[in-house]
Amino acid sequence: MVIRFALAKGRVAKKAIELLIDLGYIFEDYSEKSRKLIFTDTSGTIEFFLVKSPDVPTYVEKGAADIGIVGKDVLLEHPAQVYEMLNLDIGKCKMCVAGFENHPIPYGKKMVVGTKYPVIAKDYFHTKNQLVDIIKINGSVELAPLIGLADCIVDIVESGSTLKENGLSVLAEICEISSRLIVNQVSLKTKREMIDPIIKAFENQL
Repeated sequence: MVIRFALAKGRVAKKAIELLIDLGYIFEDYSEKSRKLIFTDTSGTIEFFLVKSPDVPTYVEKGAADIGIVGKDVLLEHPAQVYEMLNLDIGKCKMCVAGFENHPIPYGKKMVVGTKYPVIAKDYFHTKNQLVDIIKINGSVELAPLIGLADCIVDIVESGSTLKENGLSVLAEICEISSRLIVNQVSLKTKREMIDPIIKAFENQL
């Protein structure tokens, strides 16, 4: 029986793979330059594949993967029927509302919000009873206020340097973001004897 991981590409995957190696799993066929899609450890009990972040919850929910590691932002933006088991504290940052410092959020009147995260933005402003028009932006979301496309933006903020360089600042913090370990609901029942030690091992690495 194999436990299959779905990992979000990028530094989250890199850190997750390092954790798996620290736990004693050896992936002889893995390298960052490899074109292979699935990597199996030498014991044949663990394998992982790399996918785009939004796809991780889907693979786990549908049972194509038993375990996934992905950012909390993805779980909020793409809700899935999975168990969120651990906060791995990888890639810690914040989801924020940002805009011009001398233009506070105009609560009370309808405003335009630019974001890569329309679900998160809509849910946040709904809790504030704030009417908004959400504009989905896939590229540099910081551009939206600068050219008058939006009153403010909702985006992930790490150091805040990109905002500062463009004359923007954080106006409100929505939530903390970091990578989470999620598990397929059926797998947790049918493969519990294998999954529990893995979760415990990850927990001990924190």
